[in-house]
Amino acid sequence: MEGPTPVSALIHAATMVTAGLYMILRCSPLFEFAPNALIVVAFFGASTAFFAATTGLLQNDLKKVIAYSTCSQLGYMAFALGLSKYTVAFFHLANHAFFKALLFLSAGCVIHAMADEQEMRRMGGLLSSLPFTYAMMLLGSLALMGTPFLSGFYSKDAILEYAAVHYMVTGSFTFWLGVMAAFCTSFYSCRLVYLTFLNNTNAYKQSIEHIHDPAPIVIIALLPLGVGSL
Repeated sequence: MEGPTPVSALIHAATMVTAGLYMILRCSPLFEFAPNALIVVAFFGASTAFFAATTGLLQNDLKKVIAYSTCSQLGYMAFALGLSKYTVAFFHLANHAFFKALLFLSAGCVIHAMADEQEMRRMGGLLSSLPFTYAMMLLGSLALMGTPFLSGFYSKDAILEYAAVHYMVTGSFTFWLGVMAAFCTSFYSCRLVYLTFLNNTNAYKQSIEHIHDPAPIVIIALLPLGVGSL
């Protein structure tokens, strides 16, 4: 988490970490001839979704929470691929790119405004100082949770529905781990928003002396991502 936030946003949202999933997607004709390989993909995908979500529950670094949520969402995409639902996996990959980039760049706005403070327990009460950043962070978090009528809902819910009606052991396994991961995702997303923006402030004076919402050029970058998350 030492890298600059725009770099994190690019890597986690649309380029490096999704490359393996995109490769499986492009190689889908080969995977269809190897059903045992698909079972392995589904098993490790569901396990990753749940494991990363439980790890995200206990992180206190703002960017680490979002990073573990990336790992969890990649698990969703992987088990969708393992269930041969390639189109839905790609749909979630595209939706995830928008709201995850939005979350990372909003986190960067918070860290910059707080004089490079990343610890959520040393934040709080930022709603009045950073209203635009709060709106973007809330929108990204709601999309990540799969709130109805936001982009994340349509792909995430479809993945879980396909797992529920996949009448094999892999379907039951992926469905229940996916549901538990979704619960954990909702919990740590609400925790992130609460500790950062709504809780009583616990910040050092030097962190909030020059606090401000992002510059207009950053707002211009965040707005299209917000529209994509919607």
